[in-house]
Amino acid sequence: EDDVAKMTSKIDQAAAKSATLKEEIAELQGELAALAKEQAELDKIRAETHADYVTAKADLELGLSGVRKALQVLRDYYAAAPAALVQQPAVPEKHSKAAGAGSSIIGILEVCESDF
Repeated sequence: EDDVAKMTSKIDQAAAKSATLKEEIAELQGELAALAKEQAELDKIRAETHADYVTAKADLELGLSGVRKALQVLRDYYAAAPAALVQQPAVPEKHSKAAGAGSSIIGILEVCESDF
């Protein structure tokens, strides 16, 4: 009878441990499901953010190429020697290159270029 009582006690302990482990499994499965749901939401947000980035990157590259082209035109214009203008009609007397304004504009565009 002692053996039966010991075995019954062991069976009860194992059943209790089994029930505890089943509760832990259910809890962990719930946590895993919550994590999977959160990961899916984060993946969706990441995909949207990436799509926005790709669009913005194309716009930024287009803007940057425009700024670089403007810089080149302005640098060429303000750096041109008077001899380079020989084939063009005479510049009116009221017109002259505003070197100070030109360098300011070039400076602003260079800052814009470096910000890209």
